[in-house]
Amino acid sequence: MDEPSAGPDAAESAVDAWIRAHRALLVRTLGDLVEVPTPSPPGRNTGPAQALVRARLERLGCAVDQWDVYPGDPDVVGVRRGLRSGEARSLLLHGHIDVAEVGDPSPWSRPPFRLTVEGDRAYGRGTADMKGGLAAGLVALEAVEACGARLLGDVVFESVVGEEQGEAGTADACARGYRADLAVAMDTSGLAVQGQGGVVTGWIVVESPETFHDGLRGRMIHAGGGLHGAGAIEKMCRLIAALGDLERHWAVVLQYPGFPPGSTTINPAVIEGGRHPAFVADRCALWITVHFYPDRRWEEVAQEVEAFVRAAAAADPWLALHPPAFRWGGKSMLVDRGEVFPPVPLDPAHPGVAALLRAHGEIAGAPAAVGMSRSVSDGGWLAAAGMATAIYGPGRLEQAHAVDEWVDLREVETAARVLARLMLRWCGT
Repeated sequence: MDEPSAGPDAAESAVDAWIRAHRALLVRTLGDLVEVPTPSPPGRNTGPAQALVRARLERLGCAVDQWDVYPGDPDVVGVRRGLRSGEARSLLLHGHIDVAEVGDPSPWSRPPFRLTVEGDRAYGRGTADMKGGLAAGLVALEAVEACGARLLGDVVFESVVGEEQGEAGTADACARGYRADLAVAMDTSGLAVQGQGGVVTGWIVVESPETFHDGLRGRMIHAGGGLHGAGAIEKMCRLIAALGDLERHWAVVLQYPGFPPGSTTINPAVIEGGRHPAFVADRCALWITVHFYPDRRWEEVAQEVEAFVRAAAAADPWLALHPPAFRWGGKSMLVDRGEVFPPVPLDPAHPGVAALLRAHGEIAGAPAAVGMSRSVSDGGWLAAAGMATAIYGPGRLEQAHAVDEWVDLREVETAARVLARLMLRWCGT
């Protein structure tokens, strides 16, 4: 593969000028996407928005593939074949069409599903996370087409479903065989070039083989009571304390470049237990969220959590006889109440990531911040599929999922210009 060229040539300058001259198109593209609601939950509602993306990709000469990941939630992938398809470097631009739920819209001062532009701010659900990124990618692709640039390598454009609930949209696209030499997840990064840690959720379940009336509790706690029973909620509290011990241990002994200390957290996020005040709780389930560094796999992290919790249970007379059960991960928080986000181990020295950094510096007039996201995205599935991956997109994490969510249109325009330059330089013309 040839090395990327340095400095803008005539084609790059023409494409950049086209994007700056067509800011209205960028705003209109973002508005079209925002004004088709795609909140998840409930999900199963992205078909109309994906139809817009599909029509746009087909108009730009892409070969489009669409399939249902879930009923009403299709993935859309467009491939713009290069003149040396399969030989020259390829680029994958990735985004998710689903957005966070709104719930009660009354706290919003502007309609969540109508784009409201005030100065450089564009308000609406999904503007920051991440329809701003999708709009930037689509306009970048359109600019290259409009200026007649003939790319050597392929560009793959993915608009997937399910990111907000840890669903299988991106994993499905990877399983379908879509790959590139460089992948950019155009998700919320504030135009920083980022990697990410990983996340896995799991369930810990404590269950008694017997169910006792509340009136028998005195016999369980009194010396000589003669009844070796226990409340599952109280036993779960012991395991929660053990999880806290492991979390603090990790904070001391684990580290990874780009992350502040203590980023490997174990969050007891949801607890469910008991049936009625007249019963001793015979079952308790805890849903935990575990963040881990990019140098680990979720399977080994889960095994370590299990081993630590089992050791804590073994020190308790009742739990030693009734050890906790575990269930890890899943393909959907909506369907099976579990998720996995693999990490993105960012490599700034990779030629593709270096090309992205160089393009940003040229367009923005200052170097891009490089680091690790405090959140997670579907970029992890791209990295897990063997692609060199970076997260780069407009929008601030503080605005993602927020009431009156907004994105700075200057960031969206800069992202479009950077992605277009990367497309030209990485794929070649």
